[in-house]
Amino acid sequence: MMTMLRIMIHIAILTVFYFIGSWIQQKLGLAIPGSIIGMLLLFLALLTKMLPVRYIEEGSSFILRHMPLLFLPVTVGILQFLDVFSGRGFLLILITLISTMMVMAVSGLIGQNLVKKKEITKK
Repeated sequence: MMTMLRIMIHIAILTVFYFIGSWIQQKLGLAIPGSIIGMLLLFLALLTKMLPVRYIEEGSSFILRHMPLLFLPVTVGILQFLDVFSGRGFLLILITLISTMMVMAVSGLIGQNLVKKKEITKK
């Protein structure tokens, strides 16, 4: 029971950051989505240790575990527009593969740089 309550509180904290980001986006009329602004605020709060990771750890893990379930309706919704994709299937597969490789490469490079910086600061 306590674990479920803790997960709900963690998700509520994440949701607060989303709403703050959306509010900032609306008030300032920015072209950046509010969810991105909220994510940047969350990142800054974690980076400056204003928000300890333990306050969102279980909730974010819960959301990540259930992410495929959250994306399933989007995938099913695409099936309504098969005519848009017909004849361009190979091109879409190629674009998907290239963009996936780019994301993996950039993520790997960033991860390696962070590990190197962490090793340097430990010495």
